[in-house]
Amino acid sequence: MCSVIVAPKGTSDMLPGLARKWQHLLGVAARLFESYGYEPIDTPAFEATELFVRGIGEATDIVHKEMYTFTDKGGRSLTLRPEETAPVVRAYLQHNMGAAGQLVKLYYAGPMFRFERPQAGRSRQFWQIGIEALGSEEPSVDAESILLLMRYLQRLGLQQLTLLVNSMGCIECRPAYRETLAAYLREHAAELCKDCVRRLEMNPLRVFDCKNPECVAVMKNAPKISEYLCQGCEDHFGEVKTLLGEVGLDYEERATLVRGFDYYTKTTFEVQSPLLGAQNALGGGGRYDGLAEMIGGARTPGIGFALGAERTMLAMEGEQVAVPSKMQVHVYVANVDAGTKQTAFGLLSNLREQGISAETDYMGRSLKGQMKQAGKRGVLFTVILGPEELARGECKVRNMESGEETPVALDSLALWLSQKIRQETI
Repeated sequence: MCSVIVAPKGTSDMLPGLARKWQHLLGVAARLFESYGYEPIDTPAFEATELFVRGIGEATDIVHKEMYTFTDKGGRSLTLRPEETAPVVRAYLQHNMGAAGQLVKLYYAGPMFRFERPQAGRSRQFWQIGIEALGSEEPSVDAESILLLMRYLQRLGLQQLTLLVNSMGCIECRPAYRETLAAYLREHAAELCKDCVRRLEMNPLRVFDCKNPECVAVMKNAPKISEYLCQGCEDHFGEVKTLLGEVGLDYEERATLVRGFDYYTKTTFEVQSPLLGAQNALGGGGRYDGLAEMIGGARTPGIGFALGAERTMLAMEGEQVAVPSKMQVHVYVANVDAGTKQTAFGLLSNLREQGISAETDYMGRSLKGQMKQAGKRGVLFTVILGPEELARGECKVRNMESGEETPVALDSLALWLSQKIRQETI
């Protein structure tokens, strides 16, 4: 006998209970994001590999060792998307979405793919929710993006949140900082891990991302980028912080906060939860004014964020936030014998069309077994169809909490149940 095939390592099935939580996260996101003027977008699960090499940066860990890349039968190098910002910007450019000269606000949700060591809140297929705002350099867009991330997490019920902000400078002022940082790191190269020695030469800013304790210790005394910002970047970051104060958002300036992709410039931000251990980031983002040019388009300022659904759900569990995990079925239709099944089928259809959630038996159970199943489902009412009741054009409805049974005419059953359910669920 063949062994059962299981899901690949680093992936998992989103079973009904978890899928319901994911739908909850999506629903809250859609309602909140659209109230801020964002519209939904989706992109292909795979893109040309060059999009990520040029967009994310060849020196990043993602491009260097984490992407799922393959050659298709046409000889094209394709990659499962490891993140969604570059694909959204590609779609923006390809479809000329900025032609009207307006700020374009987009949000997305879906699976991403990275070859990482599986651990709590980190899988090889993982789910992200995020936004991108394209077409404006105004600091107010930065502040709104940060505010929206915080409001979303708060709307989900999370309270133990720490907001970190920083500025990574721009193409005018960052090169001098990179040289200073690289010189500092060369002095401490013997203390760095092998990956950080490689990062030192390709992009020294990436050393800030390393979680190796020795590397973290080295970076605590590294030069601060805040001391190298040009006047324009200082003014931009100052305005962002002023606007965050205007809406009462508490934040911490973290000079070592950099994002893991080469396209980030100026504002960067991250929200952390103390309940997630060392990998404590729920989500984050930043400005990427040069990304469109990196992938072949005209200069287009932009900013966005992404958050991990799995980590967010872990934080919600840690804070004991109640999440609707199962839809309430209000009515169960039980048959006294096989002769009433056809009537039950039509009755079920009618109840559902009237907006009443209803279920019945599909396993050939006895009436006693059906009543037991109705109790397990936690329904409010069970409709009992027997031949004698049907002959009179009615049924019996049992209140599952009180046990009281009431005869109800079939042609008024939907209205009767709607009224009773409303009373029970208020």
